[in-house]
Amino acid sequence: MTTTLGTASADPGEIDTGRLEVGETRDGSTFGLPVAVINGARSGKTLYVQAASDGDELNGVGVVRRVVPRLDPAELSGTILVVGIVNYHAFQIAEHRNPIDDTKMNRTYPGNEAGTSSERIAAATFEAATRANLILDLHQGSTSRMIDEARVRCGRRHRLHDECLELAKVFGTGYVLDQKGPDGQLARVAPDEGIPTIDPELGGCVGWDETSIRAGVEGVFNVLRYYDFLEEDPDVSRQTRAKGFEQYGAPVGGLVTFHKELGQRVGAGETLFEITSVFGESRAEVTADSAGILWRTRRLPQAATGEYVCSVGTSVDSY
Repeated sequence: MTTTLGTASADPGEIDTGRLEVGETRDGSTFGLPVAVINGARSGKTLYVQAASDGDELNGVGVVRRVVPRLDPAELSGTILVVGIVNYHAFQIAEHRNPIDDTKMNRTYPGNEAGTSSERIAAATFEAATRANLILDLHQGSTSRMIDEARVRCGRRHRLHDECLELAKVFGTGYVLDQKGPDGQLARVAPDEGIPTIDPELGGCVGWDETSIRAGVEGVFNVLRYYDFLEEDPDVSRQTRAKGFEQYGAPVGGLVTFHKELGQRVGAGETLFEITSVFGESRAEVTADSAGILWRTRRLPQAATGEYVCSVGTSVDSY
């Protein structure tokens, strides 16, 4: 059966790319999101993948750029739908939020086809996503430094929690944040439609991060193997899971020195970071309230009073 997404249309055993029209720019010209349809030669499930719903989170785009050329529809069962760049306007200017309505795109799902710019884009991509059996919404930690992780955002009491957790394990970054997400996240909303969904956060950087992109590519292909899109055997290993986050800010202004590396275990009461003056004088030390893993840190060393410095993943186990 022919599968279409926007102007991309592919018969079984074919691949096509095109655009998903979602509105007009300020001069009245139409614009569309880059999309791809990979229609397998054999019937099977449908996977939906999207990237850059936050315009400066580029590692997901790097994953898409490497995954799609490696896919051979002749060897594929089922269909893959891809939206390579969701937040069109923010991507053009390398900003996080959609500048047309000053909105964080991943707080607008399921969207509104008659709403704001972000709501219209969310509605169009949500319609595509809900045609699938599985959803991967590729993110990264914006410009912060962060470990590669997969986020399960539906909440642990959700009827699809186990399926989402399984998908996160299969994606296999090594770390999973299992915490209910804010309203309007795709990974929070899509499970309500019966679709297992995760939000892989592929590190954090400015521009590309090759290590995180490779992890994302491996994750996508492991999902394709595990859910029988491809015939190869998947590699599924235990994941380190955090069920909560504790965030820490700077009690004083100055320069931050971390006492732990990303991914390292932290004990309650251990020093997370120290703040010094520009002359190296110690001004403050901040310790962990709970045991956990140093999960995310600010990228730049300078911090003002009260400014975000780092996050610790807590209630850690493995599964």
